[in-house]
Amino acid sequence: MAGTFLLELVSPEKLLLSRQVEMVVIPAAEGEMGVLPGHVPAIVSLRGGALRVYEGGQVTETLFVPAGFAEVTPERVTVLADEATPVAELSRAQADADVAKAEAAYTAAAAESPEKREEAMDRLLAMRVKKDLATAA
Repeated sequence: MAGTFLLELVSPEKLLLSRQVEMVVIPAAEGEMGVLPGHVPAIVSLRGGALRVYEGGQVTETLFVPAGFAEVTPERVTVLADEATPVAELSRAQADADVAKAEAAYTAAAAESPEKREEAMDRLLAMRVKKDLATAA
């Protein structure tokens, strides 16, 4: 199809999404990254955030991904994430609980290695984004 590319969203358990789309905006570690057909090849790390799928010139689906990686080629984008939740299905109560759990884990990591503290902070930031998305949904 002209003007589209294949978007695949993969978790360790299964293929979550596979279809032709016009554009996708992914939460890259360096900031949001829009991908159109013919994009330059890249491999990027993802931070917690919203993955937005565009079809027909508008957002047709928004998913929360807590972290992962994306491989971009001119014909395909493959997103590897442990989980992906449609924003409409996010629970504010669950998001609040996830933030509290991540805050406790970050506090507990204070005596750990810098890598463990950074990992705990990344998780905390992702859960705060999840809470923001759940509140807006």
